[in-house]
Amino acid sequence: MAEVARLGFERFANDLEKAWHGGSPSPLEALQNVGRAYLAFARNEPAYYAAMFETGLPKIPNAGLQESANRAFDVLYAATRKLIERLPESTRPPSQMVALHIWAMSHGIASLFGRGNAQAGSAISPEELLEAGVLLYLRGLGLAGGAAPAATL
Repeated sequence: MAEVARLGFERFANDLEKAWHGGSPSPLEALQNVGRAYLAFARNEPAYYAAMFETGLPKIPNAGLQESANRAFDVLYAATRKLIERLPESTRPPSQMVALHIWAMSHGIASLFGRGNAQAGSAISPEELLEAGVLLYLRGLGLAGGAAPAATL
């Protein structure tokens, strides 16, 4: 099962890298493409997705599995670093935290709605739901056309 998960992460990382496309045409659009690729992988590769995320395999003892999983996450991490570098250094949130927040949102939407188990009658696609959530989150950080809220103590 660990080998199936490793192969899944390899394919997943390739899909995410292709969607990121070096941050083109813009980092924000490329990040949205990464989100769509995440959902597409979950929907189109349910066996790999289940092996990667739902079997409870420990990644640490299996170096190949851990390396493949890290490679997939690193695509999203690089994308968030590229977005965050537009903020003044003194107000930048930790890029790993932002990447983990977006990964969690992507994973949650993929698990709940993006694998063919969307709620009946929902007029919002998983892709639209993810895009809206990520944009709201990024706007709160002062990215994606919004201004970060003023800090209050």
